[in-house]
Amino acid sequence: MNTVQGDVVWGFDMKYRVLVSDPLAEEGIDILRDFCDVDIKTDVPEDELVDIIGQYDGLLVRSGTQVTARVIEAAGRLKYIGRAGAGVDNIDLDAATRKGIIVANAPAGNTLAATEHTLAMMAALARNIPQANASLKAGEWKRSKFMGVELNEKVLGIIGFGRIGQEVARRAIALDMKCVAYDPYINIEQAKQLGVEVMSLEDIFSAADFITVHTPLVKETRHIINERTIAMMKDGVRIINCARGGIIDEKALDKAIRSGKVAGAALDVFEEEPPHNSPLLQLPQVITTPHLGASTVEAQQNVAVAVAKQCIEVLKGGSAKFVVNAPMIPAEQQELIEPYATLAGKMGKLLIQLVEGRLEAIEIEYAGKVADFGQNTKFITRMALKGMLDPILQNPVNIVNAEFAARERGIKVSETVTEESRGFTNIVTITAKTDKMTESVSGNVAGKDKKRIVCIGEYMTDMTPGGHVVISRHHDVPGVIGRFATIIGRHNVNIAGMQVGRNKPGEEAIMVLNVDSEVPNEAIEEIRKSEGVFTAKYAHI
Repeated sequence: MNTVQGDVVWGFDMKYRVLVSDPLAEEGIDILRDFCDVDIKTDVPEDELVDIIGQYDGLLVRSGTQVTARVIEAAGRLKYIGRAGAGVDNIDLDAATRKGIIVANAPAGNTLAATEHTLAMMAALARNIPQANASLKAGEWKRSKFMGVELNEKVLGIIGFGRIGQEVARRAIALDMKCVAYDPYINIEQAKQLGVEVMSLEDIFSAADFITVHTPLVKETRHIINERTIAMMKDGVRIINCARGGIIDEKALDKAIRSGKVAGAALDVFEEEPPHNSPLLQLPQVITTPHLGASTVEAQQNVAVAVAKQCIEVLKGGSAKFVVNAPMIPAEQQELIEPYATLAGKMGKLLIQLVEGRLEAIEIEYAGKVADFGQNTKFITRMALKGMLDPILQNPVNIVNAEFAARERGIKVSETVTEESRGFTNIVTITAKTDKMTESVSGNVAGKDKKRIVCIGEYMTDMTPGGHVVISRHHDVPGVIGRFATIIGRHNVNIAGMQVGRNKPGEEAIMVLNVDSEVPNEAIEEIRKSEGVFTAKYAHI
């Protein structure tokens, strides 16, 4: 039996249509063809894609297709966009979310490919394999020139202990290497179970014979290996980067290799790609590959199969495993819940910049009228988790996968509801517990456009959640605030506003400085060393 709506005939035998607009492994396409009609059209210009996208229920891409807001707006029946890989920079997530289109990726598909490439680069670096190969093919026979070192019983320092870092550790341990790891959000018990010792960055730099990096490229990890940190390392250390260009300061690495401090490096990624002007390419101690970490037949098959299976699940009315955009708030609740969700995201982003150590637990407390939201507080909780985790994890964090991302890192998440609201009609408090400290931030919504951070720890404040801030705890005595202002001004940073909170005169107090631009690290260090200052942190919300 069929029914007619306008010019479209809907029948039980109707198939969905999916467009594949970038090269995709046949294994994924075969899975799709068993379920729906598949069109493969690569290198499609935006204008043409806008013209044809209205015919499709699903769209599968890699990095080549730019899925712009204009394309999404023309997608009258599109339900799913699948990215065969991890990055989704080529997809307008906000436009897809507004349109109610699920966007999913395949973040785990290339884990083993990147892992094995790291191990291959490390072995090649240890035994000078590319250099020896080139020499022999040039007609030379110089065995003594390419004396190598064994991996056996060497210390491997792993910076970044997510999926790839853990897989590298498993394989290195099988080679009888001693693995030590640093990650500010590492699960210590999980590391112990793998036989990996958790260390500080400084201890890894001084202990490791080989260092491999597996972190996202964020402000905190840019140039994490630099002239200062290289000076902490063993003479003759070897460095591998198959993660992101920019984690290593290439000028500092070049200098260290030329001086003999660093014995060699294996690089799959560069600050500028292609690295036409990199002096590292001229050094015989450096082996390189052109960003091949995910370039295996199996990895490309894995990501193709992953996005194809998710496409089928979504078109059947189910959900995708690796959703990377946020579902919309129900229209009837949006005006009520969205201000709290926005505030919670900003509070989480602030809180993660205030704490130190490995994150072990996140607690979110709802007090006052906000507690009446019931299950809808889940949306707010996930936005808080997104705010805390997205800046520090390699794969994108959103309200769909936020709880999963926390669990994967061994971070305990809890929600509590109470009627005690400390004099506010409603208040949300996020508490972060690390292995070094506990810190909390509380926020209040007095209206759609009146979102405020009202407490940091036990101190009352009235802070707009946005922009650049410096937050300090200091001795409440004359002169401290004046010294702050002098230091900030000397570094050409303009102060836009200031608040001070205290419990008792003459004891500890808190100060929040709103400033117009980023505060240099040297200014924060100078503030921390000032007389009467206990802590000082810069944050950008």
